[in-house]
Amino acid sequence: MEQLRLVTADMASAGIRRLLILAGEAAWSSQQISSLTGQLAGDWLWVGAAPELPLNCAPSAMRRLLGREFLHAVFDARSGLDAEALAVLAGTLKAGSWLVMLAPDWLCWPQLPDTDSCRWSDSPQPVATPNFISHLQRCVLADSETYLWQQHQPFRLPEFRARAPWHPANGAPEREQAEILSALQAMPPGVAVVTAPRGRGKSALAGMLLKSLSGKALVTAPTRVATDVLALHAGENFNFIAPDALLAQPQGQEAPWLIIDEAAALPAPQLRQLIARFPRTLLTTTVQGYEGTGRGFLLKFCAGVDSLTRYALSAPIRWAQHDPLESLIDSILLFEEADFTHVARGEATLNSVAQDEVGQLQQMYRLLSGAHYRTSPLDWRRMLDARGQHVIAARCGGETVGAVWLVEEGGLDENLSRAVWAGLRRPRGNLVAQSLSAHGGSPLAATLKGLRVSRIAVHPLRQRQRLGQQMMAMAKAGAQPNVDYLSVSFGFTDELWRFWESCGFVLVRVGSHREASSGCYTAMALLPLSDAGAALTRHEHLRLQRDIACLQPWIARPLPIASHPATTLNSDDWLELAGFAFAHRPLEACLGSLSRLLTACDLPLKALRGGVQRRLKAQALSQELRLSGRKALLAAMRQEAQQALEKLDTPRSVALKNSLLQMQSSAAET
Repeated sequence: MEQLRLVTADMASAGIRRLLILAGEAAWSSQQISSLTGQLAGDWLWVGAAPELPLNCAPSAMRRLLGREFLHAVFDARSGLDAEALAVLAGTLKAGSWLVMLAPDWLCWPQLPDTDSCRWSDSPQPVATPNFISHLQRCVLADSETYLWQQHQPFRLPEFRARAPWHPANGAPEREQAEILSALQAMPPGVAVVTAPRGRGKSALAGMLLKSLSGKALVTAPTRVATDVLALHAGENFNFIAPDALLAQPQGQEAPWLIIDEAAALPAPQLRQLIARFPRTLLTTTVQGYEGTGRGFLLKFCAGVDSLTRYALSAPIRWAQHDPLESLIDSILLFEEADFTHVARGEATLNSVAQDEVGQLQQMYRLLSGAHYRTSPLDWRRMLDARGQHVIAARCGGETVGAVWLVEEGGLDENLSRAVWAGLRRPRGNLVAQSLSAHGGSPLAATLKGLRVSRIAVHPLRQRQRLGQQMMAMAKAGAQPNVDYLSVSFGFTDELWRFWESCGFVLVRVGSHREASSGCYTAMALLPLSDAGAALTRHEHLRLQRDIACLQPWIARPLPIASHPATTLNSDDWLELAGFAFAHRPLEACLGSLSRLLTACDLPLKALRGGVQRRLKAQALSQELRLSGRKALLAAMRQEAQQALEKLDTPRSVALKNSLLQMQSSAAET
């Protein structure tokens, strides 16, 4: 323990953090934690499902601690490893800290079931994750700054290399901060964005700018607590207002400057409204993968903003350069961004990649991370160890220049598929397969088997060379005989749709609400591979053509769909309306059939006419009808749909109601 105290003191002097792994039986590792916490003073935050220390946090709640700092922490990975929680925890530790990871027996670990896998593997039972754990173990064993202490071995820290003393920040701007601060102070009207990994001082920089401004400036952020560091550096010039409250103010009351901290966590449409109301706006955001939307902020939002200037902070402030803990977490979770400045030239070869080919999967994951705003450590774990994953790479000169990642979906039994269609069940996974039932017109759609394109990317310098189309052609040709279709869900843009259409996909659904992260409408498309897949694709596309005249007023952009409008109810409409009236089909999925119902029926139907024909917001319509809120309004709409169906054809309505009640009974039993 004396050796440990000396090394810890050296770490504080050098401004670094390290990982210590205790691998062995649970009772042994708990005993060592009791000893460590008694010998080393610190906060000792415990992150795990069964805390053994007073200060603790569940892995699922770690995001709430972003922005806070702790000295020393324990991460309990003995039964499961939440990679995102591990990354967030590392980002909260002060210079001089140990992150102590508790692990099971080192040799057995790769074959043990991981409870965290239930979040991302679509399996009801924990599965072993041998590829990820073996990858983690290789990173640890290759890292001379990490200490692995296994049970039945003596505690003997290695001779760590000597480091120069670290000079922590004193409140004055560091070199990178000073350069950006000077540019911002002289900035003409427009938008500036500062991006950085955790610990680089972007919030402090925003506070310094705020303190230096002579005129009034406003600060907003997803939460007030997220601005604590900014407020500390801004002093008396700190003036916070929540985004919703800010947009509710008259424009004349606003200021010359708006600063939005952690901007990527706000919905893109809200961000656009905010920056449109101020002459100058500074946006700060974290781009590290565990926070999910940072890349989307750069890819989707910043690309569409005129007069935008980008700045980046790279030098850490809360710890020293080349911090061992940060370097190790980066290597395990692949946080280092791909280099898109050069690429191999020449003809690319396509090949399937197995899940144990971790080296090639690393290249593919980095390419996908650089191209997709939602790629995160959870995806890295899924790619390596979840069942039903298929990966295709385009390679040139030993370099990955393109990647497609597909996921098996569907194959639900008939009763479960019908229950999904009726809104009675929502089993884990099966994004498109379930949506085809839940929002489409076929109760048995989820019984078919599909391969969903989860991610696709081509190196920016190799795009427009048809590599994407070639990889999709290989996916189509290589699909198993029992696969009925390929599918994709994407944020609809004209450019993206042209690509999917060129690959042979047929549009089958467009949502009526924009995605908060991208500001796009969700679209789904199918490429049929079997007769059953072709029949489903044809049915859903014709349904979309029949409904598009009713849907288009809800969607603030024209869609490339030939309209075949209908005003009379057919058998599909009756079935769908029964699902809405007597079960739990969502309103959005039934807009077309409800519109035709309102045309066919002369009852007042005030709730339905207000929501579907007049397109009133739920709050305004609830107030008009004196209903208590959204749930009461939906209940009133379902009741009105029942009344309309009974008036149009009572026997048919009763028969459909009985079949739905029987379906609900079967769903409850299973």
